[in-house]
Amino acid sequence: MRLNDLDERIVHALAEDARRSYADIGQEVGLSAPAVKRRVDRLRADGAITGFTVRVDPAALGWETEGFIEIFCRRNTSPDAIHRGLSRYPEVASASTVTGEADALVQVFASDMRHFERVLERIAGEPFVERTKSVLVLSPLLRRYGAGAPS
Repeated sequence: MRLNDLDERIVHALAEDARRSYADIGQEVGLSAPAVKRRVDRLRADGAITGFTVRVDPAALGWETEGFIEIFCRRNTSPDAIHRGLSRYPEVASASTVTGEADALVQVFASDMRHFERVLERIAGEPFVERTKSVLVLSPLLRRYGAGAPS
């Protein structure tokens, strides 16, 4: 399903703050609150909006150590299996399958080096993981997307 301009503007408003009222969004996009609600309900029914969530700044949790883990999987590991395995870790901020030697790239936030190491050890122990390779972030230089991202 491809969103039209109005639906896209509503989705962007919700992505910015999912707690915004339909009336507030309606003022921004030029619709009444009931019209915005009908569109949001339709977008949910059509699967364009799959849910609402909260984004937490990792620093608010005391998680200021950031790293990336490349995961090299055992043969015949599906992306769904990787997703299921990694979704149990609250420290995992994002995970993607990738091209190249690694099968997946995982962004992790932790409170300190020891915490990062424990997460790395647990992920490396997952049954689908053959080996891992990790790097730590020294200074984030540019972040365009996500809550609290420095620019």
